[in-house]
Amino acid sequence: MSFDDLEPRRRRGDALGVLLKEDLSLFGLEELEERIEALEGEIGRVKAQMEKKRGSRSDAESLFRK
Repeated sequence: MSFDDLEPRRRRGDALGVLLKEDLSLFGLEELEERIEALEGEIGRVKAQMEKKRGSRSDAESLFRK
């Protein structure tokens, strides 16, 4: 048994919840700009994954319609 087995598993989406609760007044302008860039990058990554899933779904639907 490893130490990883002893720690509670994080639920999906927990990181986003923590991020949303952070006090932004503690950040400087440069840090806020970096945060925006990182979040915009994450938005792009999520949208790409959504498109991939939509493509897989439409492929599956066309296969089973025959």
